[in-house]
Amino acid sequence: MVIIGEIAAIFTSFCWSLSAIGFTKSSQQVGSQVTNRVRVLVALIMLILINIVLYNQPIPLNAGISRWVWLSISGIIGLSLGDAFLFAAYREIGPRLGLLLLSLAPVFGSTIAWIFFGQTLPFLQIIGIVITLGGISWVVWTHQKNGNENVQKITGRGIVFGILAALGQAIGLVFSQQGMAGNFSPFAGTLIRMLAAFAVLWIIAIFQHQAGSTVSLMSKEPAALRWIIFGALFGPVIGVSSSLLAIQHTEIGIASTLMALPPIFMLPISHFVFKESLNWQTIFGTFIAIAGVAILFSK
Repeated sequence: MVIIGEIAAIFTSFCWSLSAIGFTKSSQQVGSQVTNRVRVLVALIMLILINIVLYNQPIPLNAGISRWVWLSISGIIGLSLGDAFLFAAYREIGPRLGLLLLSLAPVFGSTIAWIFFGQTLPFLQIIGIVITLGGISWVVWTHQKNGNENVQKITGRGIVFGILAALGQAIGLVFSQQGMAGNFSPFAGTLIRMLAAFAVLWIIAIFQHQAGSTVSLMSKEPAALRWIIFGALFGPVIGVSSSLLAIQHTEIGIASTLMALPPIFMLPISHFVFKESLNWQTIFGTFIAIAGVAILFSK
């Protein structure tokens, strides 16, 4: 039984958990918009270097027009628009509810893949997805905040941002799967996606006269830049490349569900790094999510 897709999806979740630390730290110092712009720039540089080392070319120009179109649209929707909505959701309703709404991505992804590309899942895998999402939702919903944190007000705008973030991630993955058909390199595919996201974010920054201020701010905040480099390595570079490997070898619904596990991976990180306590509800929800993952691996 080949489970490389499932393993890659879980590894993606682990990488995104690590990247969340870097981007959270940098956002606290320079803001989410600057972090978003700089992370795609740093990731693009890293990916160009990786492609030169692995394939002796900085950009996969011979990938074909169709592949470039699919992956570019995926990058624009998933990495620029989707992540922008996610950061906005974090700002409006906090990361707890933001992650909870992001858990809708597997539902959106499975529905889109079924309607437009005829992908279907066996009943057992659907049960596994439901159980996994239930466990993740339980963990996010019941995870207690530190005593020094303020309870964030829930706004309708924040809910809409969270849903749009989940939809953006789902559409991005579905388009990526079409662009990754065959044995195309995940690093090359990620480079195409990142190039498209970089173009959109920085063109917008130029029109808003914020490109120069972004560069100037980063030159004054070297600590923030180090955190962005850390987050970019494990997020847009290794994590996103691993996600493309995952969707090459398993269905969108299963891959996106396993990629929704960062709240579970964040538990030990929160406990040991940020010294947060874990309650029984959190631990119980973790075991529910793990049980769902086990079902997904039983195909």
